[in-house]
Order: sequence, then C-alpha cells, then structure tokens
Amino acid sequence: MADPVRFAALGLDHRHMFGMAQGMIDAGCEFVSFWTEGEPQPLAGFTKRFPDVPREDELSAIWNDPTIPLVLIACPPDQRADLAIQAMRNGKDVMLDKPGCVTLAELKRIREVVAETGRIWSIDFSERFEVPAVTKAAALVREGVIGTVLQTVGLGPHRLNKHMRPDWFFEEKQYGGILGDIASHQIDQFLFLTGKETAEIRHAAVGNFGNPDNPRFQDFGELNLVSGNAQAYIRLDWFTPDALPNWGDGRLFILGTQGYIELRKYVDVCGRDGTDHLYLVTNDRCEYIDCHEEELPYFRLLAEDVRNRTETACPQKHAFIVTELALKGQEMAERRGYLAD
Repeated sequence: MADPVRFAALGLDHRHMFGMAQGMIDAGCEFVSFWTEGEPQPLAGFTKRFPDVPREDELSAIWNDPTIPLVLIACPPDQRADLAIQAMRNGKDVMLDKPGCVTLAELKRIREVVAETGRIWSIDFSERFEVPAVTKAAALVREGVIGTVLQTVGLGPHRLNKHMRPDWFFEEKQYGGILGDIASHQIDQFLFLTGKETAEIRHAAVGNFGNPDNPRFQDFGELNLVSGNAQAYIRLDWFTPDALPNWGDGRLFILGTQGYIELRKYVDVCGRDGTDHLYLVTNDRCEYIDCHEEELPYFRLLAEDVRNRTETACPQKHAFIVTELALKGQEMAERRGYLAD
C-alpha cells in the first residue's frame, strides 16, 4: 500500500478549511501542519477540531519540507492567487477554497504557473464535492435516467451572520463579488452535469438590497448560461432567515428530456430530517432517494492525482473555465440596489 499523502493547511480565514481538511483525512491522507497569519476568527474552532496538528510560525517550514506534496488554502480570497503561485513554485500541489482568485489577471498568472511547474491547481467546489446527493444525481444523469439534460437551476442561499464576518468579507475587491465567489459552485455543476466544456453568459446581475451600510457588499446575484441546447439559471443570496436550522436551503434542479431531479442538499423544510434528499420523477418513476451515504470521491481522487500526476478528481481545464466564467460574470454584471460605484 502506498504511503498516505501528507498535506498542510495555509490560511484559516474561512471555515471551509474544516471540510477541506476533513475530506483529505477521510481519504486516508495525513494532516501534517498548518500556517496562518494572525489570529483569524475560525482558528479557535479549527484547533479544537484538529488538536494534534501543529502550527508553523513560518511558511518556509512547509515550503522546505519535501514530504508535503499538497497544501490546502483558505486565506482571504484576494490573497489566494499569490499564495497558490508561491506554493506551486515551491513544488506543492494546491487545493483552494473558492474563489481560487478574484481577477482575470490573477487567473492568467495562475494558468502560466501551472504550465510552468506542472503542479495541480484545484478548487474544492464543496457544493458538489462535499454533497453526497450530487454524487447520486450525477450517476442517474450518466445512466440516462432523465434523458438529455436541458437545464439546471442552482440556488445558493447563505446565512449572513454579519457580526462574525471579517472586514474583507464586505469589500468586493477582496472577496471577489457574489458571482466571482459563490457562482463558481453552480457553474461547476452545470458544466459537469451537462457534459459541456464551457458556456456563454447571457445575463449577469448583482445587487445590494439589505445592507446599505456595506455598499461594496453584494447580497444578491443571478446568472444565465447557455451551452448548445443546455442552459442554466443561477441565483445566489445572503438572505437565509434565522429560523432555518442550517446556513442555507441549497437546491439544485436538473431538467431532462425524460424526467427531472430535485436536490434538497442541506435541509428539507418541514419534511424529512437530515441532508442529501433527492427527488426523481420520470415516465415510470416518482420517488424519493436518501443519498447521505453516497461516496464523496473528489478527495480520494485528488490524493491519487497527487501521487500519479493525473486529472481524475477535477480536470485542470475545468477548474480554469469555471473560474473564468464566474469572474467574467462578475465583471459584466448589471449592478442594482445600494451598491457603491
């Protein structure tokens, strides 16, 4: 049996690092160490969850350790490109929290460094990679159960928890804007489920409708994509009400020529307990499928890619295209509400 892939975490500024690290541990990898700047708010929870992982005072300790081939990054979004580039030039493969970068200029530099170094630049699209219901939905689509996919509707509501957010969270240039940030999830799922390589943006809009005191924060966004005969509608927001028992009622609807699938990823409001609910309707089936025990293959496949220099977890071109579409949508978006110029 091959030795476990050893990894380190860089930047604990977002709680998404918890799922990223746990996914690699569950895939049999070894969490060696972490580095972060200062004392970000998620640090206390992180050290409680991973109490035996030591903190490095200097990044050089990780760069200089040849037994660590993979680093996970969840620093503030506007710092991720530079840190990932530094990691790749130090011989490390990279998994990032989304967004992987916040400008098209940064993405261009990342593409150049990937070509230069041959390292892996992967983004944990957690709304697919950490959701067992999407694993099951993808299998049903591949089996042809609903025919050819014509449209996806992806809804990404989030709870704001405004009092807990750092200053960078409210600055578009630092967090990337709502499309540059969250829309990457739904773009990824659209391309993956339709089998399309890329898409055209037909409409994009962002708005601030509930946070006039933070005029550079966007609490609403929408995007329309078209690729061949397939299309997507994407809606994102920060308006999850307090009574919901989790951070957001994420939904995915997949319309095919012979049926449809609805995913209630994180909660079934006034319905079944737990997560990962799938509803399938075809000409001969109308049923509910509990998906919470489905595999999450991304982390296992990424570890294999690190070992074998393959692209089985998420093709490099796909990660680039998803990021590019999200950034282009953000750049061209109509601006509404209380947004500052």
